[in-house]
Amino acid sequence: MTNNYGKVYLVGSGPGDPELLTMKARRLIDTADVVIYDQLPGKAILDSIPQNTEKIDAGKFAGDHRLSQWETNELIIKKAKEGKMVVRLKGGDPYMFGRGGEEAEVLVEAGVEFEVVPGITSAIAAPAYAGIPVTHRDHASMVTFITGHEDPTKDETALDWETLARFDGTIVIFMGVKMLGRNTEKLLKFGKDPNTPVALIERGTRPDQRVTIGTLETIADIAKEQGVKAPAITLIGDVVKLHEILGAQTVQ
Repeated sequence: MTNNYGKVYLVGSGPGDPELLTMKARRLIDTADVVIYDQLPGKAILDSIPQNTEKIDAGKFAGDHRLSQWETNELIIKKAKEGKMVVRLKGGDPYMFGRGGEEAEVLVEAGVEFEVVPGITSAIAAPAYAGIPVTHRDHASMVTFITGHEDPTKDETALDWETLARFDGTIVIFMGVKMLGRNTEKLLKFGKDPNTPVALIERGTRPDQRVTIGTLETIADIAKEQGVKAPAITLIGDVVKLHEILGAQTVQ
């Protein structure tokens, strides 16, 4: 770059356990001029941002978007053009349903240098902490990741529920608590076994992680009874059965 702009780092903070931050993420957080963060990294990680760092809350939590995506994009660019080192801190991995790709495109258009710092996705880490491997030779040789909350401005869904109902592997749904009933109904409609095991993992890898178990037919009612709230990951498939065996042995 020939301008005097600063640099932006799109940093994945992992699933919430501070010890699952990568060394690079930790170094960048500690040396940034500005950290623009979501709520998903969690209190422990957000509290670890140095006191003298400029911290800006962009929201991006279920029902709480303090800044729109457009406003967030403009803010990132503004701070970079002031010559500052900017960390855009996201939960999990920036490119795994984190809108990191959209922000990267905007930075390219603005002529701002950036770097992506991958993070451990909650889709793998939260189940692991719950004693649920997303793949297992006896239970699932395939895994697919989908969003439970698509772009509301789209005219129709991009998810092929009929194909997903036939999928003989683990289905991991991000941000699916609000639409849990609708999503399970679609899978049932297209013939998926109503007895398929389902796990909801709230606040994965954190001290207050909670696992709620049911079946495709019962999980929506159980979640309502138990007061399940976002952030949570939904796992659908036979691997969920391993929670009973491995969950108690998981060391955190």
